[in-house]
Amino acid sequence: MYSFIICFIAGIGAGLGTGFAGMSAAAVISPMLITFLGLPAYEAVGIALASDVLASAISAYTYGRNKNLDIRNGLVMMASVLLFTLVGSFIASLVPNTTMGSFSVFMTLLLGIKFIVKPVMTTKESMEAVSGRKRIVQSIICGIAVGFICGFIGAGGGMMMLLILTSVLGYELKTAVGTSVFIMAFTAFTGALSHFVIGGMPDLRYLIFCVASTLLWARIAAKFANKASAATLNRATGVVLTVLGAAILCVNYIN
Repeated sequence: MYSFIICFIAGIGAGLGTGFAGMSAAAVISPMLITFLGLPAYEAVGIALASDVLASAISAYTYGRNKNLDIRNGLVMMASVLLFTLVGSFIASLVPNTTMGSFSVFMTLLLGIKFIVKPVMTTKESMEAVSGRKRIVQSIICGIAVGFICGFIGAGGGMMMLLILTSVLGYELKTAVGTSVFIMAFTAFTGALSHFVIGGMPDLRYLIFCVASTLLWARIAAKFANKASAATLNRATGVVLTVLGAAILCVNYIN
C-alpha cells in the first residue's frame, strides 16, 4: 500500500506536468522513487521514462485534436533528439547515481517562475512567420542538446524543448506544449527501452502503478489546457511547474 501511494502521488505530479507543460515524468517520479522507495537512480529513471511514453502520447493526441501540434517541424527536432537520447542513456549507465537529476529540478522551478512573471503570449500567426529554413537548423542543433539531456538524466528534455520552442523558435504556448509532448512520447520510449536493455527490467509493481497514475492525470491536464485561454494556461503552467520544482527540491534535500 505504501508503494502504491508513493507511485500514485508521483504520477499526479508527473501527469500534471506532462499535460500542462510537456514536462518529463522523470523529473517528478525519479526523485520520489529514489527517496521514498529506495530504488537505484538508473532503475527509477527507466520507470519514469516508461511512464512518460503513454502520458506524452495521450497528451499529444489531445493537443493534436485541438490543432495545437506542429508535427512537421516536430519530426525534424525529434530525429536528432532520438539519436542523442541513446548516447546520453549509455553514458548515464557509467556514472554515479548522484550525477543524475539535479539539473531538471532547477530547470522546472525556473521555467515555472518564468511563465508566471513573463508569460508566452505569441500568436499562431506570428509563429508561422518564422523562416522555415532557420527553424529546421535550430531544431537540429537544439535537438542534439535536448536528446543528450533526456537520455543522461531522464529529465529536463521536455522542459528544454518547451523553452526552445517558445523562446527560440517562437511557438505559441499550446502548440509548443503539444509539439513537445509529441516528441517526448518517442524520446521517452527510446530512453526507457535503452535503460531496460542496459540495466534490466525494473520492478513491475512500481512500473504499472506509475504508468497508470501518470496517464490518468496527464489526460486530465491536457484536456483542461486545451480549453484554457493563453493567459490562464500560462498561469496554470507556471504554478504547476513552480510547485513541482519546489517539491522536487525538498524531496532531493530529504534524500
